Amino acid sequence: MVALIVGFVFILFAVYAVLPFSWALNWLEPVIHFLMGGVPIMALFIGLIAVFIGIADIKDKMEAKKEEAEEAAEAAKQ
Repeated sequence: MVALIVGFVFILFAVYAVLPFSWALNWLEPVIHFLMGGVPIMALFIGLIAVFIGIADIKDKMEAKKEEAEEAAEAAKQ
């Protein structure tokens, strides 16, 4: 319950911070600049993570094929 309330408080603060009114913080332009600089870096990290996951998946599939071949060889011996 506390996490839900804290989440709503942070969402409301984020909206309040970027609203273009005199009574709000009016941080829209700095937020846009931050996002413009941060999105390419975030995309790079997400891409690297996806590549590492793909490599691990390929290795797992190769290992599974080896194990299946070993099991088939053992079954053929019996």
